[in-house]
Amino acid sequence: MAFDAEVTGHTIRLDGDESVGGEDSGPRPKQLVLSALAGCTGMDVVYILKKMKIEPSFFNLRVDGELTEEHPKRYRKINVVYEFKASDNLDRNKVETAVGLSQEKYCGVGAMLRSAAELTYSIEYL
Repeated sequence: MAFDAEVTGHTIRLDGDESVGGEDSGPRPKQLVLSALAGCTGMDVVYILKKMKIEPSFFNLRVDGELTEEHPKRYRKINVVYEFKASDNLDRNKVETAVGLSQEKYCGVGAMLRSAAELTYSIEYL
């Protein structure tokens, strides 16, 4: 069940879990879709904030997806949570602008997924 994918010179191992004959030696393909979304929007937000002269000491993303019951199982809902450290005294308007620009204009992975699933997001200050 394991496959190695070579992406621009980097190898990514994909595998199934033991219940389907895999060895759990890598993530599942659908999990990588959520990771691609996190990477795409995360890079956007960091880049936009740097242009705004804002560098948070902590930035994290959580992405969760809800699958359909029927086959082929696909994500019907995806939620992205952007986490920042509240003690950084960030300009929250600028943070919201950066996240909004990524969500609405720049993140191509989000744009693709939005055409197939409900995509929501929120910002949390920890």
